[in-house]
Amino acid sequence: MKKFDAQPSTHLSLTRRHFLGAMVVAGAASVAPVAAAFAQQSVALNPDIAQAIADHFSSIKTMKGGFLQIGPRGDQLSGSFFIQRPGKLRFNYDPPSRMRVICDGNNVQVINDQTHTNNMYQLSKTPLSLLLANKIDLSADMVRNVDAQPDLTKITLGNRTVFGDATIAMIFDSKTYDLRQWTVIDPQGKTTDVIVNNVKTNLSFDDSVFRIDYSGTSR
Repeated sequence: MKKFDAQPSTHLSLTRRHFLGAMVVAGAASVAPVAAAFAQQSVALNPDIAQAIADHFSSIKTMKGGFLQIGPRGDQLSGSFFIQRPGKLRFNYDPPSRMRVICDGNNVQVINDQTHTNNMYQLSKTPLSLLLANKIDLSADMVRNVDAQPDLTKITLGNRTVFGDATIAMIFDSKTYDLRQWTVIDPQGKTTDVIVNNVKTNLSFDDSVFRIDYSGTSR
């Protein structure tokens, strides 16, 4: 298989909300926002469907694609993402933002060239620890709600240990279990939507895509 690389460039400020937004790009498969479909009354389902969807999602070992991130004030950021299970991920933000987030299987590196910061977080302390595992186990206390429409299923997750005070709602195709959209709701109730596009799976990536430079980082 052809190997892909991902070259970094310059970046702007990465706020906590943007970092949460980056965390939720870790999935794949559509180009249109679909949350409005849940304005109608939905039907509560057994959380077992959430595990079935998680099993489908975790069966996809590698993927790459583009993303559009929409902030609570309508601000938009775009870029590309790369995922390799277990535990590896990269986000490159497009100009003018040009942010970068890299996960090498142990830690998550967040680079901010505007403020000349290079921060490190333990993978186990972020939502990525759930999303990038070989097996995603959605225990009952993690699943806040599972709602369904004929075409779409929404799974809402919340766990203080992993997510802090944030809640994450994932919207999947009810038939194929493909991820369509992901929304992060922060402690103030503000939302960040992430929509993915041009997704490709079963790829081989160059090792440099997920390599972290540990010199000059802070925790």
